[in-house]
Amino acid sequence: MPMESLAKDKRKGVRRHRSSTDGLSASRLYEVDSLLPEPLRNRLYDLFGQIEREFESLYSENIALQDKVERLESCVSSDKVDGQDVTDGVLKTSKKSGSQISQKIKTTYKTSTSRIVSTFKTPSAGCHIVREYPGHKDGVWEVTMSRSGQKVLGTASADGSSRLWCIETAGCLLQYLGHKGSVNSIRFHPVQDLVVTGSGDQTAHVWKAQITVPPHQEKHQSSGEDEVSEKEDADTIFEQADTVQDPLVVRTPVLELHGHTGAVVAADWLAGGSQVITASWDRTAVLYDTETGDVINSLTGHDQELTNVCTHPTQKLVVTSSKDTTFRLWDFRDPSMQLNVFQGHNQPVTSAVFAGSDKVVSGSDDRSVKVWDLKNMRSPLATMRTDSAVNRLSVSPNQLIIAIPHDNRHIRLYDINGGRIGRLPRSSRSGHNRMVCSTTWDDESAVCNLFTCGFDRQVIGWHINPQKKDKDAKE
Repeated sequence: MPMESLAKDKRKGVRRHRSSTDGLSASRLYEVDSLLPEPLRNRLYDLFGQIEREFESLYSENIALQDKVERLESCVSSDKVDGQDVTDGVLKTSKKSGSQISQKIKTTYKTSTSRIVSTFKTPSAGCHIVREYPGHKDGVWEVTMSRSGQKVLGTASADGSSRLWCIETAGCLLQYLGHKGSVNSIRFHPVQDLVVTGSGDQTAHVWKAQITVPPHQEKHQSSGEDEVSEKEDADTIFEQADTVQDPLVVRTPVLELHGHTGAVVAADWLAGGSQVITASWDRTAVLYDTETGDVINSLTGHDQELTNVCTHPTQKLVVTSSKDTTFRLWDFRDPSMQLNVFQGHNQPVTSAVFAGSDKVVSGSDDRSVKVWDLKNMRSPLATMRTDSAVNRLSVSPNQLIIAIPHDNRHIRLYDINGGRIGRLPRSSRSGHNRMVCSTTWDDESAVCNLFTCGFDRQVIGWHINPQKKDKDAKE
């Protein structure tokens, strides 16, 4: 009984306190039995104040409309004689006017409510699927874009093959079948027509990508045609599939790199293209000379399996990520090779990539993505909390937009400062239907600038228009 009376007194105290706080601050308003921090309480108070003002405005509009309805009803009543309408026209007109006003009230409610809700939503970027690249018979682990010469798309799959695709026609130009296991990564040489792939057969292969991209005429659209209909996309894909010839098949590598005792999960070219670095489940990263295939250095230090390796586009910097919840920056510019360890995640780091010249973006199974400054590694510049584990993300070179692939089949887009841009797909009937494994960008394309792949065997090309976010926000 004493406890019940105490609880009642508390509840009464709260009501009594809130009923007399018209001019008090938010901190005073919630000071009774509140565990919320003061800044959060103040923010909530401001938001509720905005909602209250919106509904006050809506209420006053409804009162005015109600007065008009009552006046019209009184006019209709005065036009009746002995319970009968003077004319059918008057009755019909009055009924129509009342119906229009009632509809206006409903519309006002909906508009005001939508306006209130929209103030708390971040506008999404414009996006739609442009092309699909069918052909793999198992999950696709990685998708990447060529870095020079002819623009082609590369994919690595668990079906043991790597493929090169024509971006415009969605046709497969080349198949590499030299590995004896799952192909886990594919990266293009910075300036030559060479490709390096890492595989579950514990090797990395360097092979020649001698292909000819068929000519393609771009379809010019007016500035107002931002969206391409799904029907047109499907028709285009089917027409292109009919014209695709059998792809070139390559089975012999130019160079085969050995040295690991576990699956090679990733391999990449150092700046300049004379060296290749690989990452493996044997917890090491190995640096190779691509002229001879000799091992230059074996990098140790990670406590668990490596998950990815990425190189800087212009400097001899390498970042390796691992299941040990860390990622490491290896600096080969100095002969002594400096090493920095980043500790900011609490679950396996699945990806760490360079963004611009001085930043690194990391993603983890802890459902977070973090942006780091190479000059200050103590704490991240920005942190993005998501709702699913993160796989191999990518950053657009020019606009610095982060494309984050998730286990829950979604792709989320953020700017480099952590601002949310959008989510793909917008519809449950489009996009990937299983885990999305990797993303890559092509900023130079005006038609198809983001590519994704997943364990549903799909490779999808998207058109992303981040400028539409600003346009929608103004509207």
